[in-house]
Amino acid sequence: MGVLLQIKSAFKSYGEQVLLDDAEATISDDTKVGFVGRNGAGKSTLLRILLGEEELDHGEIIRHPNLRLGHLRQHDLFLPGETPLEFLMRDSGQPDWKCGEVAGQFELKGDYLDGPLSKLSGGWQTRVKLAALLLHEPNLLFLDEPTNFLDLRTQILLEHFLRGYDQACLIVSHDRAFLGATCDHTLDLTRGKLTMYPGKIDAYLEYEKDQREQDRRVNAATMAKRRHLEEFIAKNKARASTATRAKSKSKQLEKMELIEIGADEPTACIRAPQVDPRQGPALRCKEVAIGYPERQIADHINLEIDHGQRAAIVGDNGQGKTTFLRTIVESLKPLKGDVKWGYGCEIGIYAQHVYTSLPDKQTVLEYLETHAARGTKDQTILNIAGAMLFRGDAIKKPISVLSGGERARLCMAGLLLSNYNILVLDEPGNHLDVDTVEALAQALVDYKGTVIFTSHDRHFMKRVATCIIEVRDGHVTNYAGQYEAYLYSVNKEIEDGERELATKMAKAPPPVGKSKAAAAPKRNEREIRKEISATEKTIARLDDQKRQLSSQLMNTSDQNEAMRLHNEVAALTKQLADAEERWCQLQEEELEGV
Repeated sequence: MGVLLQIKSAFKSYGEQVLLDDAEATISDDTKVGFVGRNGAGKSTLLRILLGEEELDHGEIIRHPNLRLGHLRQHDLFLPGETPLEFLMRDSGQPDWKCGEVAGQFELKGDYLDGPLSKLSGGWQTRVKLAALLLHEPNLLFLDEPTNFLDLRTQILLEHFLRGYDQACLIVSHDRAFLGATCDHTLDLTRGKLTMYPGKIDAYLEYEKDQREQDRRVNAATMAKRRHLEEFIAKNKARASTATRAKSKSKQLEKMELIEIGADEPTACIRAPQVDPRQGPALRCKEVAIGYPERQIADHINLEIDHGQRAAIVGDNGQGKTTFLRTIVESLKPLKGDVKWGYGCEIGIYAQHVYTSLPDKQTVLEYLETHAARGTKDQTILNIAGAMLFRGDAIKKPISVLSGGERARLCMAGLLLSNYNILVLDEPGNHLDVDTVEALAQALVDYKGTVIFTSHDRHFMKRVATCIIEVRDGHVTNYAGQYEAYLYSVNKEIEDGERELATKMAKAPPPVGKSKAAAAPKRNEREIRKEISATEKTIARLDDQKRQLSSQLMNTSDQNEAMRLHNEVAALTKQLADAEERWCQLQEEELEGV
């Protein structure tokens, strides 16, 4: 087992906020690590430090000389008019067959591979970026919230890849299902300390819960013993015959310390709006068509959602989930047909077009007081605000200075304090940490009203959904089954596609070096032999240099010189491996020409 990355005595703070406090962790070359922690704990900051974009105040990051970091880039690197295949070839320098092979793992083929990148949805563009990342062959992947805005199918494709990926990964995510499916270790950042647990996220959360309970029991026993000692000392310190024993007990008392229970942080205290249950249909769609004047998304939509149901809207990105939601909440008119809500429906909406347009002049507290149902207690408002990370002076912040994520959490807090009997939620788990997502899920399960929602978080979906509505291929279908059944069908479809792709590749391996734009002309034997001879000379030269540097490395006692020589040997080893691989390719090319 080789150590790729080591964090030693790391300290990082911003003003009075300490994010890393003598933190230590090690990432080995055979581990896939799920990185968790509360929002604001410092996960993204540590990731930037590991990428070299920020520096520690104290401590060090030790990187293996052969470390090749791969980071999923959030910004677009695409050129105007570029196709995914052209981008992958340009970005990686790999031939088209290799780019196509990796792209195929994310179902990038046909028009999705050869059409314009600008026409792809955000989810499909993320697939292209993932393929580009993997073509660089990193031995440590950094993925920061990779499932945000990825549809279910893309999440599963990424999972399948990561399970078969034989290199190390560090994945920051609030998605418990994704972490459980891909990571065998869990790294937690809490109160500046890093804890590496050799197990999956669910096992870690259970371990953490058990550890807190055990620490509480130990503390309770310690407190009882301390009280007993204090009583003994008070009774006996004045007596000459027992003063010595009382003094001894005092020393014993001084040594007794309580265990600091680091996980005793504020927990999400969420309750859903208090409404009376209702019967009958909450929403009816009759022969509805959705879309835009220039493009229809889906047609012949006929469905009902009853009061009390929690309907999950599912489907690949770009299929029309958001268009459907916008249509039913009347922010987008249907192209035809009728959308009707039942009598007495009070609809609360959580969506980007809502939470990005909050009143700038109000403070956080003023907004929540305005949206809270009549009679809501001040402490209830503060509890919901705290659950959404508005604590202390943060509730006095004006909305004008809030970030996008803070506005989203504020909008969610306002909905939870309301008396809406219908909640329409577009990705409610985004911007929330694992504990808060779990608390929100439980609140929605307890809610007596109706919920219509989208989410990319499968754990959240399983906890909340009572019916599944799929938007796909121009149709909107209400499935009576549970989310597990839908998940099984999508998994099976993907696995069937992977088997079909593997079979095709086995039967017809792609030709090396063939370019789609213009096939390279076949070289004659003399040209091949000339390059073979040049490559053999390069191999001999590199091998000689490597031997000389290795000898110097063995004989030096200077640490700085040793590190310099080690890095040079590592670089030569990589060049030598590339040259030897090229020699093998040339040998195959020569045999094919015979």
